[in-house]
Amino acid sequence: MLFFPVNCLICGKRLPAPGEVLCLRCEQLIPLTAYTHKQKNPVAMSFWGRVPVELCTALFRFEKGSAYQSLLHQLKYKGNRKTGRYLGRLLGFELKHSSFSACDLIVPVPLHKKRLLQRGYNQCELIARGVSEMMGIPVETGLLIRKEHRESQTGMGRYDRYQNVSGSFRIASKAPDISRKKVLLLDDVVTTGATLEACCQTLIRSYSCLVYIATVCCA
Repeated sequence: MLFFPVNCLICGKRLPAPGEVLCLRCEQLIPLTAYTHKQKNPVAMSFWGRVPVELCTALFRFEKGSAYQSLLHQLKYKGNRKTGRYLGRLLGFELKHSSFSACDLIVPVPLHKKRLLQRGYNQCELIARGVSEMMGIPVETGLLIRKEHRESQTGMGRYDRYQNVSGSFRIASKAPDISRKKVLLLDDVVTTGATLEACCQTLIRSYSCLVYIATVCCA
């Protein structure tokens, strides 16, 4: 079997193995937030007064113009699936020795079936698989369903984003009972938190479960 050479997505340096994404130096330079062990952090505070969430974190900051933007761009728009598992493993390693390790299951934010058909995969599920690999917590994809295919939220403000996703999620008809479970809700990026808020409301209203939020990055 032939393996084509792969390069670091940040600096372009040749990587020793096909499954790798970043070189060691670029991985060490990821602009980490260090939010995981801080209950009061900007991501958590963005949900205060909106929806009851146990803990919130984001792995790194989505800085405008940063080379690290390419990681999410490759994952969402270039079909680079291995980047999802890679980012999930980084996030899972961060969460493994924290209070997030008490979660019973991981629920990735779902895509609408039309968007899923267009993209071919749910990038949040790929990230969730990487997190699961590191933490040993099962991924549950048969729980939340996105009811409507709505316009992209890029460029929208907080209110418009909330209006765009309000009522967009429901519980699947054959969903398992997760009453009073600790749920790790996972998304790729948090900006205003509107999508995550809508998911939380659906989960808490249906199950009275405890929701923890983790994302790869925050804007």
